[in-house]
Amino acid sequence: MMDSLPEGYRAVVIGASGAIGSALQQQLQSDPRCARVVGVSRQSTPGLDLLSEPSIQFCAQALAALGPFHLVLDATGGLTVNGRGPEKRLDELDATHLLNTLHLNAVGPGLLLKHFVPLLASGQRVIWGKLSARVGSIEDNRKGGWYGYRAAKAALNMLLQTAAIEVARRRPLAVVAALQPGTVQSALSQPFVGSDALRPDDAAKRLLTVLNALQPSGRAQFVDHQGQAIVW
Repeated sequence: MMDSLPEGYRAVVIGASGAIGSALQQQLQSDPRCARVVGVSRQSTPGLDLLSEPSIQFCAQALAALGPFHLVLDATGGLTVNGRGPEKRLDELDATHLLNTLHLNAVGPGLLLKHFVPLLASGQRVIWGKLSARVGSIEDNRKGGWYGYRAAKAALNMLLQTAAIEVARRRPLAVVAALQPGTVQSALSQPFVGSDALRPDDAAKRLLTVLNALQPSGRAQFVDHQGQAIVW
């Protein structure tokens, strides 16, 4: 499946307990070229709390002995935070909810980059794929609403772009991608989607196919599950 990576490549899926993360892990486990895939979540050993940097650091240190890794997939994030969904109007904005949304969808993934990028292999093709969202595109925003989630995903995309530039200096064969998985059947999207949403395993297959085809560019790439570029 991931034939652009070296034979016997090693992978990490962060957020492996979620619908898409679990499907990504299962797809990689079925790839005979993958020597190891490690699923990380709050329930794994070691566990990972995305809202705690010490937890992220400890998890990365524990996994270092299993690397280096050629593929890191970050499938973390949330649309509903502490039981509250996305805001539709300005008068619904709340400072605490905005900060919580940013922490979960941007700050946490940024700290994952900080602690897990050093686990990537050097001198070989490596891939960092992060689930983002089309609503994080500033230019593509045509409907408004979803203030905190949009802002968090836009911030996430900037963190990925900035990290990609730095990563390329030491790992010129690295691919860093912000991924729009499409509308997927999951607990995250269930209140907002219809029955035509993609099954998680179909979304996972599409995302891995897209990542496999991307070429190093020294920059992050923002693409959807069909491989089409999305404007930042």
